[in-house]
Amino acid sequence: MTKMNDLIARVFRQEVLAMSAYHVADAEDLIKLDAMENPYEWPEDVKTHWLETLRACPLNRYPDPGARRLAATIKQMNGLDQDAALLLGNGSDEIIQLLLMALPQGSPVLSPEPGFVMYKQLSHCLGLNYIGIPLQEEDFALDLPAMLTAIERHQPKLIFLAYPNNPTGNLFNQDAIGAIIEQAPGLVVIDEAYEPFADASYLEMLGRHPNLLVMRTVSKLGLAGLRLGYLCGSPELIEQLDKIRLPYNINVLTQASAEFALNHKALFDQQTRLIRAERARVFAELNAIGGITAYPSSANFILFRTPSGRANAIFAALKQMGVLIKNLSPQGGILVDCLRVTIGKPDENEAFLSALKQSLISHP
Repeated sequence: MTKMNDLIARVFRQEVLAMSAYHVADAEDLIKLDAMENPYEWPEDVKTHWLETLRACPLNRYPDPGARRLAATIKQMNGLDQDAALLLGNGSDEIIQLLLMALPQGSPVLSPEPGFVMYKQLSHCLGLNYIGIPLQEEDFALDLPAMLTAIERHQPKLIFLAYPNNPTGNLFNQDAIGAIIEQAPGLVVIDEAYEPFADASYLEMLGRHPNLLVMRTVSKLGLAGLRLGYLCGSPELIEQLDKIRLPYNINVLTQASAEFALNHKALFDQQTRLIRAERARVFAELNAIGGITAYPSSANFILFRTPSGRANAIFAALKQMGVLIKNLSPQGGILVDCLRVTIGKPDENEAFLSALKQSLISHP
């Protein structure tokens, strides 16, 4: 092993050696409420039509490198002009990676914390200077003075703002976001992964701020298995980012499936309404449980705080009872004692609430 360790040390960058791999929990035989997925499948007739669409996919040919038909559908769905600039990625993760790859080595990258973990992980992987600014503890709001001070001090090339934020679920104050965009010397990326559940967006603001980019994904809408994200912004910015996008990054099956699915928007709108209704119910029931504090959410998940020192035991007990959620307490800081649950189907949510109540009794 010594020779292998020496080889690894010689070959790989220190940033990579210092990292830990992104962990995905094994959810086999569990009610899966840990990954912010849409729990609803398609009706059988829609599945049949989709499979018929896939029959025409030329698997022996490379896909359209620009995914032009899919891009046109995305623009139409979002009310964008057909000449608007769009960059498609293999999930939002690839777009985040492209944005960071475009920066000079060691560039400062700024984001509130806690936030989406890939901002930090990919920044570190690429040798960039990631700077996390803690959110306010009481309500997870942006600490605007701290953000503006950090912008002035570090002059970040790129700022990520998740809207709504993951893992807290809240929408940041628009005046605060506006002040950040105005003061930022570089790019500001508004990550709208959970926009279907929020009724809030910065898409209409793109023309007013040349440094603003809006990123979205179809994963939370109900197409997590396709791995498709997209970035909207000025043609000049998208042109530069497109230079480092790998050719054919959106495969032919994803292009066909996403185009088909987005032309069935009414189905996803119906599912989103069901999820939002369940979110309101689960939020109310969580806050009715003694010792639990649930935080308001504009996403398809709810962050809640457990009694002090009991988050790990409650998480383990829930898993033992067949329910998998996300344990955020090990991250520390303002997430100590916090767990996060994705909104599932009504019966899944009921199973979670029942198991949570039982875990509080079993692990006083």
